[in-house]
Amino acid sequence: MRTLVDLPEDDIRWLDHKAAETGQSRAAMVREAVSAYRAESSKDWIARGAGYWKNRTDIGDPVEYQRAMRADRDDGQG
Repeated sequence: MRTLVDLPEDDIRWLDHKAAETGQSRAAMVREAVSAYRAESSKDWIARGAGYWKNRTDIGDPVEYQRAMRADRDDGQG
């Protein structure tokens, strides 16, 4: 799909320089940049979410919570 993008002149100069350096077209460089950005962006939520609760003191030990939930489930099924 074709699209029109407005970029500042200094970005165009930089893009042209990099394209010449790598032997690619502007379009190829933009496609590569968008693809790289998408790949990184999809990982961001994992990195952001991985430590959300690590410093919480109000939720207790997660392993103990899990054991309590399992014990609660097992109580009535003996």
